Amino acid sequence: MTHKFPPISGKLPVFMHGADYNPEQWLHDPAVLEEDIRLMKQAGCNVMSVGIFSWAALEPEEGTFNFGWLDQVLDRLAANGIYAWLATPSGARPAWMSEKYPEVLRVEANRRRNLHGMRHNHCFTSPVYREKVTIMNGKLAERYSSHPAVVGWHVSNEYGGECHCDYCQEAFRSWLKRKYGSLDALNRAWWTTFWSHTYTSWSQVESPAPHGEMMVHGHNLDWRRFVSDQTIDFYKHEIKPLKAVNPDLPCTVNMMDLFYGLDYREFAKAVDVVSWDAYPTWHEAESEVGIASWFAFNHDIFRTIKKKPFMLMESTPSQTNWQLVSKLKRPGMHRLSSLQAVAHGSDTVQYFQWRKSRGSSEKFHGAVVDHVGHANTRVFRDVAELGRTLSQITEVLGTNVPAEAAVLFDWDNRWAINDAQGPRNGGLGYEQTVVQHYRALWKQGVPTDVIGSGDDFAPYKLIVLPMAYLLREETGKRLDKFVEDGGTLLATYWTGVVDEHDLCYLNGFPGPLRRTLGIWAEEIDGLHDHDRNALVMNPANRLEFEGSFEIRELCEVIHTEGAEVLATYRDDFYAGMPVLTLNQKGAGQAYYLAARVREEGFYDSLYGRLISEAGVRRALDAELPEGVTAQLRSDGESDYVFLLNFSGKPAQVRLDDRAYTDLETGEVKTGRVELPLHGSIILKRSSQYK
Repeated sequence: MTHKFPPISGKLPVFMHGADYNPEQWLHDPAVLEEDIRLMKQAGCNVMSVGIFSWAALEPEEGTFNFGWLDQVLDRLAANGIYAWLATPSGARPAWMSEKYPEVLRVEANRRRNLHGMRHNHCFTSPVYREKVTIMNGKLAERYSSHPAVVGWHVSNEYGGECHCDYCQEAFRSWLKRKYGSLDALNRAWWTTFWSHTYTSWSQVESPAPHGEMMVHGHNLDWRRFVSDQTIDFYKHEIKPLKAVNPDLPCTVNMMDLFYGLDYREFAKAVDVVSWDAYPTWHEAESEVGIASWFAFNHDIFRTIKKKPFMLMESTPSQTNWQLVSKLKRPGMHRLSSLQAVAHGSDTVQYFQWRKSRGSSEKFHGAVVDHVGHANTRVFRDVAELGRTLSQITEVLGTNVPAEAAVLFDWDNRWAINDAQGPRNGGLGYEQTVVQHYRALWKQGVPTDVIGSGDDFAPYKLIVLPMAYLLREETGKRLDKFVEDGGTLLATYWTGVVDEHDLCYLNGFPGPLRRTLGIWAEEIDGLHDHDRNALVMNPANRLEFEGSFEIRELCEVIHTEGAEVLATYRDDFYAGMPVLTLNQKGAGQAYYLAARVREEGFYDSLYGRLISEAGVRRALDAELPEGVTAQLRSDGESDYVFLLNFSGKPAQVRLDDRAYTDLETGEVKTGRVELPLHGSIILKRSSQYK
């Protein structure tokens, strides 16, 4: 039975292909706007994001609105079969507002109010700013919700940052009162008896400050949660007038690459479709594996947090202007990078920006149309070629990524780990560790979800739990049941150390998973950058690979409590003690890795064995060359296998014995498939996921 998600918009049941369009920058030159339409059609672009930073053009003075230019732009798009994600302009407010209402300006942690400027330099709690946003968004909704060009709302732009003004202090206290109910409960959760920091009045509670309180970890963690929740609340405030006029028009927020300040898993609950902005730093090294796997991980997060296809809202068709080195995309990389997003679940490919600005900070950021203003450029040809490809693969639209493996990643665990003092204050490397484990699955072509502790574990055969320092009791119980029911779990060092309040477990680490894993973690040793140890596989171990693998940075001293020892430490006073263990529990099995192994070959061998044991299906039953990955989308009748070459050189892939066709050309493919430098191909076969 075929299963597909419906298109993001029924108006445009094909892959969306387009860019951020800023016509307000060119209102002085109508010829440019006319030429834009012609070039959009030539590039195969069918959608534009319009009005993202247009507040000053829409409301040049308080209460004076000018929608005429936007009427003309949207009418012109509609007349030419081009659609629009219409933006709310709250990402940057006009100067008249900052001058008349200084309370809208953000206050930093040092309690100093900012001047006007930049983006998102405003308070999400300010009553005045919320009122002005409601007025603007209400007028946009009344005027454009039924416009034939509009397919959805692009709400604000890349939300982020925090404010410490008096409004936000009161909002933080109210948030804490709702969460804890009483000061006694808050004091217990924050362990405020430490350093005599006990609160005796709610008015004493403030946000963390560099010249005040910064060392109460529960306090820091709750502030980050509050900032995330308050931003989500502001987003809900933004969409209220939009939904009041047309509740069926989808709303999205463009998110960012593993952004630190907001819990996107919680944010996703409030949006209709997830979108994000991806800017890989291609061509840093001979092989693109490190960058490609990092962005694959991000794509999989943004698909998993809504459990359906997402949108690539921004990418660059050539180069950025803000990376340390702004490299041009080499031939083939634009297609490869864009199809990577599609392979992991994107139903759009969109760019920042359509036409390069003449001035200001982004005038050298990549665009479909360069300053020269015509189509005779390499970048424009790359975009047009991709437009043709997207028009040929419409049957992939709405298909799922059938993942049987998952990596667990939580934002509050991330915040807690990075706030921990010890065992390595030079950096615990949580994010890098998570992606290192994920990369081993990606290299072997294993469709993988990136889940949170509140997600359903039942659909998976293998769950990877890297550095789950903050681990709730309930999550531990659910993971234990996952193993009991036949799942395979792999957890690492620095797991099950604290609860949701960042309070240490007193029953021995790894806390709720001690019995599941069959080990007790007594100590953790932080290694200097020059220190080395090694993991030595036991002879004839059940994982069926041997060798010695270099360890750096972190070594946990553990004792088995029923678990089988698969590998031991080579050096130091804990030489010969367990470093890799396996505990059989119920119908499943739980592995524990007690140290940070540096060598990629170890993870390749380990996960090769785990996916085989767990029966996790790969996108392609074939050996993949180093740097080539296979990714999969499926509708239950047809599988679509994306072969993507990030190796930095030409490569060959030998197909398995199933029947394949090239989705773009219809050519039958057997035996070896040649992939040129930065090459990519989409193969279709009968589904194995029926």
